[in-house]
This record gives sequence, structure tokens and C-alpha cells, in this order.
Amino acid sequence: VQLQASGGGLAQAGESLKLSCAASGLTFNRYTLGWFRQAPGKDREFVATIRYNSATYYADSVKGRFAISRDNAKNLVYLEMNSLKPEDTAIYYCAADSSLILSSIRRHDQYDYWGQGTQVTVSS
Repeated sequence: VQLQASGGGLAQAGESLKLSCAASGLTFNRYTLGWFRQAPGKDREFVATIRYNSATYYADSVKGRFAISRDNAKNLVYLEMNSLKPEDTAIYYCAADSSLILSSIRRHDQYDYWGQGTQVTVSS
């Protein structure tokens, strides 16, 4: 399984960015796909997840600003990030797992596969 994240970059506060994660080597539509982020000196934290049935879940810090979606035909998962804030600055990682139970979707240690990360920097 390979996950390749892209779309990060530099944005000003209030602007938008869209991340993509291309997956290969898996039966994509059976997987839960998640986005996590890690800022310098901090633990990796949950951002959003979309399950195999397209149910979505968000961290409170991004709810209403970020949107996760998936394209099963193209094996892609997206993270649309709007109204960006400086505190959104981090490396963003996509992750995948086929056997997560609902209570585990926010736990980064429960995902089997990870992409390499893409840097998002938001200036004030």
C-alpha cells in the first residue's frame, strides 16, 4: 500500500488550500481514510476521517472550516481547508486502514498505512 499526499504550501490566514492523497495497492473503497497533522514539538493529531461508507468525522478545531471527501473511482482522498489560521500550520499526513472501529478513528496509532506528509504553512 502506498499513499502520496500533495497540495501543501504557503497560505495567508483566511485563505484556502486543498490537499490530495493518492492511494495504490489497496481496495480503496473498503478503507477508512484519515488526515492527521503534526506541528513542530507537538504530537500528531487527528484532523478528519472519511469511512468506507463516506461518513465523515472532524476534530473540533477544524469543524466547519475543513471538508474531507473521497473519489473511489480515482483512489483519491481530499482535504479542503478553508479559513486557514496560523495554528493550522503543520505537516499533514494521510492515513488508511481497513479495519477501524468507530471508536478508534481519531487515534493515529490505529492506522496501518501512512503517506509521507505535506507541509502547510499559514502566515498571519
